[in-house]
Amino acid sequence: MREMPNSTEKSKSTIYLSLGSNLAPKKFQIQKAIKKLNQNKILIQKISSFYKTQPVGVKKQPWFINICLEAKTNLEPLKLLETCKKIEKQTGRKNRGNWQKREIDIDILFYGEKIIKENNLKIPHPEIPERKFVLIPLNEIAPNFIHPIKQKKISKLLKETKDKNIVITDS
Repeated sequence: MREMPNSTEKSKSTIYLSLGSNLAPKKFQIQKAIKKLNQNKILIQKISSFYKTQPVGVKKQPWFINICLEAKTNLEPLKLLETCKKIEKQTGRKNRGNWQKREIDIDILFYGEKIIKENNLKIPHPEIPERKFVLIPLNEIAPNFIHPIKQKKISKLLKETKDKNIVITDS
């Protein structure tokens, strides 16, 4: 886990994001997206290690590299979603449909303790408890964060997950 320097800009909400890529150069795609997040009022505080992860859904595709990060932002949730989608596009993401390979994927996991259920935005991300590729890097940077719906720490959700997919540190 890497700690990022504090910024003097006032921030109001702590957020957690998941970033992943399974098209080369995978780490570069993630690093490029992190840089763009920082340039768009999303101030990175912590970044997990890189993890090599087995694809979910469509198995016959390259393995992913995934990370989670903690950030602070003044952006409201829908504006944050819009910004993440814009960064995905700027980073080269092509729309191939669900579960397909991707240049970059940025998912909003948590926005403080808010619970949001919109057609295009669900926070907390509904699949967190079933995704080791999210729980393992998230546990690295925020093991004591309490899921606002499940009312359990991330470390407990990781222990309880039934996900059997392979997730290994990619140093």
